[in-house]
Amino acid sequence: MPKTKPSLDKLKHPNSRKTISLAKKMIKSEKKNQNKLGTHIKNNLIGEKIMWFKERVPPDCTILNKEQTLDLIQTYLSRFDEELEQIAIKNSVGQRKSRQHASREDIIKITKEREVGEFESCGLEMPDLMNPQQMEVLKNWNGELRFLQHFKLKRISRKMLQD
Repeated sequence: MPKTKPSLDKLKHPNSRKTISLAKKMIKSEKKNQNKLGTHIKNNLIGEKIMWFKERVPPDCTILNKEQTLDLIQTYLSRFDEELEQIAIKNSVGQRKSRQHASREDIIKITKEREVGEFESCGLEMPDLMNPQQMEVLKNWNGELRFLQHFKLKRISRKMLQD
């Protein structure tokens, strides 16, 4: 008589070797999926940041000097100011005591504080716009995340640009 594999439909003892093995495999696959998700989120954020810089770099420029880079970073750091003003206007209108868009406002403020702190201290991570090869890569980039590996991101601080 040929041997048949036992089906998973049958209940196994919770402490059996097969049950423990299946549990380990499930935990391993869940961790792998969580790591993939984290990597995708990180790549999306980096891609959005690089796309923002790509849209604002002058098309005829081959490289940016320190002053132009500083102006571009200042614009990047103040990109949420208009939205914060709109939220403040909405909150000032009416007799409500509660903040209507509190979560969005808090997220924007935390992000802005973190980015300004990074720029003042260790540097803001961004594509190297003072390097001609990286500017060429930036101009040729079509927005696909799989090409993010071609960028050499550099930490640029205020101190570095003012020297």
